Amino acid sequence: MTTDSPRWIASSYSNNGGACIEWAPEHAAAAGEVPVRDSKTPAGPHLTLSVDAWAELVDFAKSQS
Repeated sequence: MTTDSPRWIASSYSNNGGACIEWAPEHAAAAGEVPVRDSKTPAGPHLTLSVDAWAELVDFAKSQS
């Protein structure tokens, strides 16, 4: 287990507008869980999703565009 802070990234589709979610892909690959947070409050809480739940969220978001 690591105590390093995850490297958070936002979707390239967010156009850096600040109203999006961020995720930590390196943590996801290493731990098998996907941390997700609100880009407007980076010091706030985050959710931890299973890989399957993350995939479903991404599929849902794609279907809305």
